[in-house]
Amino acid sequence: MFISFEGGEGAGKSTLIQKIYEEFLKREKSVLLTRAPGGTMTGELIRHLLLHHDEKDISSRCELFLFLADRAQHVEQVILPALKEDTLVLCDRFNDSTVAYQGGARGFDPAWVRKLCHFATNNLEPDITLYLDIDPHEGLKRVQRSKDRIEKEDIAFHQKIREAYLEIAKKEPHRFYVLDASQQPDDVFRQALDVLDAHWKR
Repeated sequence: MFISFEGGEGAGKSTLIQKIYEEFLKREKSVLLTRAPGGTMTGELIRHLLLHHDEKDISSRCELFLFLADRAQHVEQVILPALKEDTLVLCDRFNDSTVAYQGGARGFDPAWVRKLCHFATNNLEPDITLYLDIDPHEGLKRVQRSKDRIEKEDIAFHQKIREAYLEIAKKEPHRFYVLDASQQPDDVFRQALDVLDAHWKR
């Protein structure tokens, strides 16, 4: 099974995915934890370029294709081989991030962005996506470290991201589950486990 974790800045994805990973290890499941961008040597270089590079004028179109390049390498080198070995894959961000950030916030047509994502991933989509929903004002307050290039965008940008995610939730309720990320981490963890356990009982 392939499970992705989505959310705006400061929503708590990293905390939740680590808790889920540890829970599945306790259940003695074969599980892989990975992230996008990143997850491969090529992907980590792309991640640094996208988030931490001093270059201020990376164009929106260039940004989109860098994310897609990372995704293509990540799927081919890491995710698909793990799935073929019946490993449970937990991924911090996947195609929905690109649709929300580069589609919803950067202004590209979300449907067109989704098609590009499908090309980059050879049509691979998560079985379940857990979206941590939080007001962007609150989420950005949680970012204690030095903000990266995308986190530094204005609040209107982050509002558009949230709206795009919620639009995906309306269109794909069978896959895309909305969690209340304003709650305490343990409460968010319980929300996520309830969704996953219910899915496996079907």
